[in-house]
Amino acid sequence: MEHERTEIGFALSRLYWNQGIITEATRLIIEYGFTHLGFNRIEGRCSYNNAGSARAMEKLGMKWEGILRGQLKMKGEFVDQRMYAILRDDFDSVNNSSTL
Repeated sequence: MEHERTEIGFALSRLYWNQGIITEATRLIIEYGFTHLGFNRIEGRCSYNNAGSARAMEKLGMKWEGILRGQLKMKGEFVDQRMYAILRDDFDSVNNSSTL
């Protein structure tokens, strides 16, 4: 907890995609991280071509920070990752406007 930051990630069977499950569950995790664990920053990454995960992080108030080139090896190939993050100040701003 020295740096007051953490990472989140999620995986869900295709049978349950596009139902808001990830967004709803992760929203609670983010809230808990800021309000009870004292984090200042929560990061998330997804494969560059994973539009669904990127959209979920954006809905959660996470901001796109850039591309991590060749960051992860999947099925024998290096893939680029999108990096997203939300800061406690972002969370407070969004939470006070009742949209998170």
